[in-house]
Amino acid sequence: MALVYKLQAFSSFSVSAQNYNKVSSLITNPICSLHYKNSPFTEKHSTERYQRDRWLYQDQVELSQYQSSPCSLPSDSESVRENDIALQLPELKKLLEVLKRKRESRCGNDGDGEKCGPGNVFLVGTGPGDPELLTLKAVKLVQKADILLYDRLVSNDVLEMVGPDARLLYVGKTAGYHSRTQEEIHELLLSFAEAGATVVRLKGGDPLVFGRGGEEIDFLQQQGIQVKVVPGITSASGIAAELGIPLTHRGVANSVRFLTGHSRKGGTDPLFVAENAADPDSTLVVYMGLSTLPALALKLMQHGLPANTPAAAVERGTTPQQRMVFAELNDLADKVAQEELVSPTLIIIGKVVALSPLWPLSSKEASCLMEAV
Repeated sequence: MALVYKLQAFSSFSVSAQNYNKVSSLITNPICSLHYKNSPFTEKHSTERYQRDRWLYQDQVELSQYQSSPCSLPSDSESVRENDIALQLPELKKLLEVLKRKRESRCGNDGDGEKCGPGNVFLVGTGPGDPELLTLKAVKLVQKADILLYDRLVSNDVLEMVGPDARLLYVGKTAGYHSRTQEEIHELLLSFAEAGATVVRLKGGDPLVFGRGGEEIDFLQQQGIQVKVVPGITSASGIAAELGIPLTHRGVANSVRFLTGHSRKGGTDPLFVAENAADPDSTLVVYMGLSTLPALALKLMQHGLPANTPAAAVERGTTPQQRMVFAELNDLADKVAQEELVSPTLIIIGKVVALSPLWPLSSKEASCLMEAV
């Protein structure tokens, strides 16, 4: 199967006592900081992550004693990542064997060719965080899946809906730490599908809006695996609705554009889009743009977007931990820094922001502002 034969590099790992202790300490002393302690999402080495995924470590690490004291991620985080994967492999292989035997048992009972074939993979969007924004189809799949591979921005409340017999596997990514590479995620999805499992790939927002869902579909279909997509409410729609911002509005914004503020190869200058995006009659929604906001705002203004264009930055939108910053474009980056917003933060730029009942200017001032721009 794919996991066993295509990820041999991981199965050949020998976990040194030193690195074993580092991984163990992360599990029993999860990172907690001022910003992430009460996060609605799964943060790096949080207690919630290891509680959900404890089945992966049951032969190596005793997880019954959780401590609330904070710890720091070791400087060699790649070594920790690789050893974390090495610790998981025995249980992953056991699960694959169990799933394979279940498929063989189904085949032996009735000879149904469909039941003997590979399982299906469902890419399921979970929206921006509020569990009540899930579709009915998403809820049904979450409750009947055999295994769910979930990202960082799938909220804790959504994960509470998972069926009691399902296995959860964290594959989230955050700046500076990818628990799994995209290629490794591909191989895991393929492995479980080949074993006949019902595999659900949980993604925050919508799987096909900056979610790399297209890459996973392409890979799996090339391997003969059927993939179905369950759309989710993308953050732009969900968070704009939460703030009362119409993304389009007759006479104010005749189009909306979704941008990524995160360059594929990293860096702080995703500004190749700025020249064409500086349209005062359009609404811009920037995903993953927190670190590049100062440079992006400057470039947008240099290419003609008025400095007093209304804008908003929203941290953890639609969750109880939501925080917002409203400001004109030229002041937005400074106010975001002052409030110390953290990821995930969505940025909305355009005249429609002034239509929100939360816009700090009075309705009369907002009306004058829209007329001016």
